[in-house]
Amino acid sequence: MSSFGRDDIGWTPIMEEAQRATRVLHPEALELPRPSRRRIITVANQKGGVGKTTSTVNLAAGLALHGLKVLVIDLDPQGNASTALGVEHRSGVPSVYEVLLGEINIADAAAQSTQSKNLWCVPATIDLAGSEIELVTMVAREGRLKEALNSEAVEQLAPDYVFIDCPPSLGLLTVNAMVAAHEVLIPIQCEYYALEGLGQLLRNIELVQAHLNPALWVSTILLTMYDGRTKLADQVTAEVRGHFGDLALRTVIPRSVKISEAPGFGQTVLTYDPGSRGSMSYLDAAREIAERGAERKTA
Repeated sequence: MSSFGRDDIGWTPIMEEAQRATRVLHPEALELPRPSRRRIITVANQKGGVGKTTSTVNLAAGLALHGLKVLVIDLDPQGNASTALGVEHRSGVPSVYEVLLGEINIADAAAQSTQSKNLWCVPATIDLAGSEIELVTMVAREGRLKEALNSEAVEQLAPDYVFIDCPPSLGLLTVNAMVAAHEVLIPIQCEYYALEGLGQLLRNIELVQAHLNPALWVSTILLTMYDGRTKLADQVTAEVRGHFGDLALRTVIPRSVKISEAPGFGQTVLTYDPGSRGSMSYLDAAREIAERGAERKTA
C-alpha cells in the first residue's frame, strides 16, 4: 500500500486508519529484539481502574505480534486478563489456583490465546478468590509462583516474556508475583490523585527486595488514560516524569473507547481495532519495552 500524506489527493482519515491497521496486522517488517534471558514482569498497582489488566494483555499481544513468545499469568480472581485473551476461565478449568497449590504445573494450566499463536495465558478462576487464606498455612507461601516459574515445565513453553497481572491489592498474591519477577511495571493513570497510594506500593516493593527478592526492581512506569484535551493530564504526566525520570516510557496510552470495548469481545485492542490510537500506542509501548531491555543488555 502506498503512503499518503494529508496534502495528497485522496487522503482520508479512514485511509490513514487502514494503513495503521495494516502495520499492526502485518508486522513482519518490524522485528523486536529478543531478550538475552527471560523477562518476568509483574504489573502492579493496588489502585483499581488504572489500566493494569488492559496494559498487561495489550503489551503482551504487541510483543507476541512481532514474533516474541509471551506468557501471561492472570493472578487476579476476577479473571479479566483471561477474558481479554480469549481463554476459558470458568470454575474447574486448569488455572493458576492449582499451580499455586502445587497440584499442576504451569504448562498444564497454560492455554493458547485466540489473539496470537505466540501468546499463552495461565487463567484465573473464581477459586483463586480464597487462595490467600489457603496459602497462609503453606511452607514458603510467598514463593509458590516463583517455584512454579523455575520448574522445567516452563521450558516447554519457553516464553521470552512473562507478564503477571496482579489483583488491585497488596496481599499475598501480589507478593507472590513480586517474588517471582525480575521487574515491576507500574501503570499510572493521568488523573487526579494519580500518585495516591503509590508510596505504599513502593515501600512494599522495597520490603520484598530486602527480604525475599533482592533482584526485583521497578523498571517501567506506564502513563495510561491520557486525555490531551485537559491540562490535568499534562500536569500529571510532568509530575510523574519529574519523579521517576527515565523509568517512565515516552509512550503514553490515551483514554479510548476502543480500549474499553475490546475485552467485552474477548479481544485485545490490537485485534479488536488495530488501526485505533489505543492500539498503536500499546504497540509503541511494547516496542519501547523490548528496545529498553536490549539497551540494558548491551550497556
